[in-house]
Amino acid sequence: MDKHALTQTWDQIRQKYGVYLRLLEVFPADRLNTNPVTGMRTPAQLVAHVSGTVIRDIARGIAKGEITADESGEDTVAAGWKSKEEMIVFARTCWDQASVAVAATGDAQLNAMVPTPWHMTFPGWVGFNIMTDEFLHHRGQLYAYARCCGVEPPFMWGFDQNAPAFRPTV
Repeated sequence: MDKHALTQTWDQIRQKYGVYLRLLEVFPADRLNTNPVTGMRTPAQLVAHVSGTVIRDIARGIAKGEITADESGEDTVAAGWKSKEEMIVFARTCWDQASVAVAATGDAQLNAMVPTPWHMTFPGWVGFNIMTDEFLHHRGQLYAYARCCGVEPPFMWGFDQNAPAFRPTV
């Protein structure tokens, strides 16, 4: 992957993230801290993980040459939200921070070996592949959770229905 390919990949993630934000908007506020599936993260914990660790921290880590994400703080982040709106602001802020990091990422960072807190080191471009897999996996969990909570999630490929910043540009 080079910078050009990263730009294309990031554009796809941007559009999918727009659908994810729409999902958060329709999710029942009174169910964010419940366990729709026993033994798994709550929806709020998933948002802290997806937006904070998966999107923001991986992008920033690749840009700076080391991923230092600390997943142990995700529960604290999720517990600190007093409303669904605060959670959505967090998700949007993480996106903005990740976008800044991606803009600063070039071929050198994509090809450099990046240490992680997960006891592995990989080229930066692999980190973006891992990010995509993790993001889609957890977004799928939130889709299932929404249905368990009686909510119809947004059409997963309805990019044209996203907020303007997350719509297709072509």
